[in-house]
Formats: sequence, structure tokens, C-alpha cells
Amino acid sequence: MALRLEQKKAIVAEVSEVAAKAHSAIAAEYRGLTVPEMTELRKKARESQVYLRVVKNTLARRALEGTDYACMNDKLVGPLLYAFSLEEPGSAARVIKEFLKEHEHLQPKLVAVGGKVYGPEELERLASLPTKEQAISMLMGVMKAPVEKLVRTLAEPHAKLVRTLAAVRDQKQAA
Repeated sequence: MALRLEQKKAIVAEVSEVAAKAHSAIAAEYRGLTVPEMTELRKKARESQVYLRVVKNTLARRALEGTDYACMNDKLVGPLLYAFSLEEPGSAARVIKEFLKEHEHLQPKLVAVGGKVYGPEELERLASLPTKEQAISMLMGVMKAPVEKLVRTLAEPHAKLVRTLAAVRDQKQAA
């Protein structure tokens, strides 16, 4: 079924709006996936706050113009599925990576972050980025470490004195 001009404009506007807010984008070839598999992928994407859409490449090129992902335009070839991370930079990559474990028909083609396009080999690196909660906990651990070390250092002379007195006591009791 052919799309009318109004429908095409709506699709371009929707994808452009999402791309403007997205942290990262992935284009993957979906040739060979069945309808139930695509439905499963869309469900996982919704659960992870990932915008997933199959769009004609000509419409995608128009939608990506003026966004950080315009760098992808030259390499949009074949039937592609577009995944945009809305909450965290690595969320779309994690969804695609998990789906790839069970379905070999989905082939990542492009990964784009911060206005730069990378090959599919960077999917693993992007998927391994920590989530927001993990990053905050790592930061708090780094910030807390000097204070903990200071407290241990200040407490050590007293603890050493107590251990020395206990050793003298044990030595006198043994004699």
C-alpha cells in the first residue's frame, strides 16, 4: 500500500522529532525476521524506552537531516530497522544485542552516537555502557573512597594501641 504525501510528512516529522531527542541510533537490516519475531523485538524495545521503527530509507534521510544522525544518510541501504535510545545511550544497543543472541537474521549495519557513525562492531561497546543508575553508583563509590580511607587512617593508631595492649596482656597471661 502506497503512502500518501500527508502520511509521509507525518512519518518524517515523527522520526525527526525522536532523532532530535535520542542519545544514540542503530540501523539494522531485518531481512528474514518473521512477524512474531518483529513483534517480540518491538515489545522488548518498548520495555527499554527504545523507539523502534521501520521506515523507507528516503523518508529516513529526510527525517535525519538537521539532527546528530545526519551522518548516517550516506550509508542507509537496504531494508533497515531504526532504533533510537531515548533514555540512555546504550539502551538500544542492549536491546539489539540481546535479540541477536536468539535471532541471527537481524544484522546491525550502523551505530551512531554524538554525530559520528560507526560500524556494527561498535554495538558491543555501546551495549556495555553502564545504565544511569550504575553510573551514579560508580561515581558515588569513587567519591566515597577518600572519606573512608581518611576514617580508617584516623582510627588506625587507636586500633594499633589496642592490639599492642592485647598482645602484652596475652604475653603476661601466658608467662
